[in-house]
Amino acid sequence: MDNVNQSQDVLFVLLGAIMVLAMHSGFAFLELGTVRRKNQVNALVKILADFAVSTIAYFFVGYYLAYGVQFYQDATQLTADHGYALVKFFFLLTFAAAIPAIISGGIAERARFNPQIAATFLLVGLVYPFFEGIAWNNHFGAQAWLEKTFGAPFHDFAGSVVVHALGGWVALTAVLLMGPRRGRYHRNGGMSAHPPSSIPFLALGAWILTVGWFGFNVMSAQTLQAISGLVAINSLMAMAGGTLAALLAGRNDPGFVHNGPLAGLVAVCAGSDIMHPAGALVLGLCAGGLFVGMFTLTQNRWKIDDVLGVWPLHGLCGALGGLAAGLLGQPSLGGLGKVAFMSQLLGTGLAIVVALTGGFLIYGVLQRLFGLRLDPEEEFTGADLTIHRISASPEKESGW
Repeated sequence: MDNVNQSQDVLFVLLGAIMVLAMHSGFAFLELGTVRRKNQVNALVKILADFAVSTIAYFFVGYYLAYGVQFYQDATQLTADHGYALVKFFFLLTFAAAIPAIISGGIAERARFNPQIAATFLLVGLVYPFFEGIAWNNHFGAQAWLEKTFGAPFHDFAGSVVVHALGGWVALTAVLLMGPRRGRYHRNGGMSAHPPSSIPFLALGAWILTVGWFGFNVMSAQTLQAISGLVAINSLMAMAGGTLAALLAGRNDPGFVHNGPLAGLVAVCAGSDIMHPAGALVLGLCAGGLFVGMFTLTQNRWKIDDVLGVWPLHGLCGALGGLAAGLLGQPSLGGLGKVAFMSQLLGTGLAIVVALTGGFLIYGVLQRLFGLRLDPEEEFTGADLTIHRISASPEKESGW
């Protein structure tokens, strides 16, 4: 029976890893549909290249920093327990690689390619596993102190804070250092619209992410025995709430509507295993409204050119999810308990500090050494022709 259970767990985690890997195609198509046509190829290439670099960084550096596990063993040892340790690495890698995928959407249309690849290696190899080890592997005694002081450790079941908030706040540092796309804002206070190139591709990306999210959340149990239908239903309710809130607050705008479910799903990750479905619905509604309001505020009032709105979507909705787990997870609100709001507040705050510190340090150094963005002529031409020497629609180049 032990042999059967081990095999089942390997298959369970492997399927989860494959589902989250598929989500990266969602990141690619969401960005492709949002950017202008001259930057579509770059969106696709960045996500794939970032995933490959993330794999190397996490395999050789990041996974060891977070969990103390290394793979410098022969295949006989690596395949013990049917290779469960290997598929667990694969699963957690797909989470780590979401960090540069999130950032990519914020800095789209003006980022240089090689400096961003370097940033990906440093973030996935050093910054992300630093906080991952604190939250999910009890590094530095932080979790023990929170439990002793407030009665429960920081709780983040599937990464509202560890993945999404961290990635969103790092993205904010890159967006601020890089500055807005040229021509986006005018000196007289006006602004030029940069409309999405393809609503169908944007919608496709959102749907791929939404479906894959049920692997992201449910399979965070990491063993078949620990699986919970509560996680699936809470994810579903948060998705529905986020969609409806974005539909209403965004006044039927398709960009908002298709990001709404993602806002709800980002927020519910942390407490999806402990809150009541009604609480998940409320959280989704709040997250969808938060995304629409803060995206509009950052773009129109604060003049922060976060192309896909990754700071509102991942940074703010992720932080909201971390805090909400400490409230909606309480038994008095229908939750399972074993969570403390102060632990959630401090854990979420620490993630933001780590993200801002690591983001400004890495992107600041890269900016000084190599520069982060394309020059004006390259940006005008577009990243597709400038970096990849081909456009998304080559027939246009030949006059068809």
